[in-house]
Amino acid sequence: MLTVVLFFLFFSLFLYVLLAGADFGGGIIELFSSPKNQEKTKKTIYRVMGPIWEANHIWIIILIVILWIGFPQYFNIFVVYLHIPITLMLLGITIRGLAFIFRHYDAVKGRSQGSYNALFKLGSILSPLFLGIIFGGLIGGHINLFSENPNLSFKEIYIDGWFNIFSLLIGLFYITLCAFIAANFLIGEASDENELNLYRKKASYSTIALVLIGFVILVYGYFNEIAFVIDFIENKYSIIAVVISGIVLIPLWEMIKQKRKAWARILAGVQVFLVVSAAMLAHFPDVIITSTKEISILEGVAPDSVIQFLGIALLIGGAIILPGLYHLMKSFQLIKLFK
Repeated sequence: MLTVVLFFLFFSLFLYVLLAGADFGGGIIELFSSPKNQEKTKKTIYRVMGPIWEANHIWIIILIVILWIGFPQYFNIFVVYLHIPITLMLLGITIRGLAFIFRHYDAVKGRSQGSYNALFKLGSILSPLFLGIIFGGLIGGHINLFSENPNLSFKEIYIDGWFNIFSLLIGLFYITLCAFIAANFLIGEASDENELNLYRKKASYSTIALVLIGFVILVYGYFNEIAFVIDFIENKYSIIAVVISGIVLIPLWEMIKQKRKAWARILAGVQVFLVVSAAMLAHFPDVIITSTKEISILEGVAPDSVIQFLGIALLIGGAIILPGLYHLMKSFQLIKLFK
């Protein structure tokens, strides 16, 4: 049953990176567009994001619950030593959600719309930035455990672990990945040729940026002897996933060129799956790397009886949630396969 729990853990992570990434990416694309194109993007976001944007956060809730119940030692390190970026991430999500509601449904479209627009864009940047920073903190090797040295300062324990160049680079990478996902998904929602070309350009720019930032992360990590990066480079499965990810770009761009919108979305999802898989394969199960040691997610795992019940609950919940999510997207014509 532990395998089932780990599967749902990865599955929830993947879906949140993909669906919330597309969600955040819509705001990022709006931010980096001209005023004229921002209005087009805004209308498309209302139509696409409005019905389902809250559903995306189901996956991060499931992810946190699995960690809390099934892997308490990992969860403890996660929420204690990274509580500042976690709080800032949640603040970004909250600001973004409030701004989205008020700028769309405000009865009076006045000067306040400018503030709502600014807050929406700010939240769209902050949320993925701190999500990436959190992951960078977990794998960067900068976390200082209080139990190993109780004389450390507040800064050394609660700030140095995540506020560093490597974590910031990971945050920037996820921002760019969100823009890539959103651009490819929005191609299928373009109302005219000009809007289609806009999203094509954003997709190409974000792809180039992803490659460059990923290269910078690997170079920086290698020369600074960051264990995760070194293991990533030396792990054949991670490298295979990265190579396949690069190859998939060829059919992806061909599908975009041919206006095969559904296949473009599928291949963009495959890209994200390969990126997440490469990251997880590089150092699993030692997902936390502190300044002194590597900590396996399987250390301090919950008792077998807890894992058994958790696995059963996840199987039942998955059987209920997944068809419901499919029906939600289908109802609002967000799933348009092979058109």
